[in-house]
Amino acid sequence: MRSNKFLKAEQAPLVWDVPGLIAGVDEAGRGPLAGPVVAAAVILDDRSPIKGLADSKQLTQRKRERLYDEIRAKALCCSVAHASVEEIDQLNILQATLLAMRRAVQGLRLKPAKVLVDGNRLPPLDVLAEAIVCGDALVPSISAASILAKVTRDRLLCELHLQYPEYGFDRHKGYGTAQHMRALQMHGPLAVHRRSFAPVARAMALPLGDDEITP
Repeated sequence: MRSNKFLKAEQAPLVWDVPGLIAGVDEAGRGPLAGPVVAAAVILDDRSPIKGLADSKQLTQRKRERLYDEIRAKALCCSVAHASVEEIDQLNILQATLLAMRRAVQGLRLKPAKVLVDGNRLPPLDVLAEAIVCGDALVPSISAASILAKVTRDRLLCELHLQYPEYGFDRHKGYGTAQHMRALQMHGPLAVHRRSFAPVARAMALPLGDDEITP
């Protein structure tokens, strides 16, 4: 029979690391009612530091756009991927997010020795990975990934606005604002809406023009 001391040691988490390239990973678009979820993976170059990296949600649009260009120019490599609305509805938003993250890592030109992922869940990867809560505010490479993901997704929603200006995608970026909910009630869901999300499902069940739907 093994001693309690041995059992405690066996159950203790292993803390270890490996030398090599580190990739940061983050996503944008888990909460909106429309559009894909976008993920990015970034390996920064220590020889070309980028000032001002932070959680993309804490930056102005102008600063995000500037940093987006700088990250693209200075990072050793980066990759942006997404999971479609159809995949979100089929898999659920969590699994679709993890899928987009895995695709982003797989799209890197250089293979990292370790991947740092924002949040508390990890996608299935063939390299060492660590989940870091609030990583987009703590780890520069995750901050960079959050900026690439958000700018990319915001641009996609602005393109949708050009096709469907009555929905206001350029303003709310697919989130369930009062403006968006009114558009859903008046015009009905589009193919780009996530039909597995409750507000969209409710809008599908109401006659067009019905004023019962609430944000």
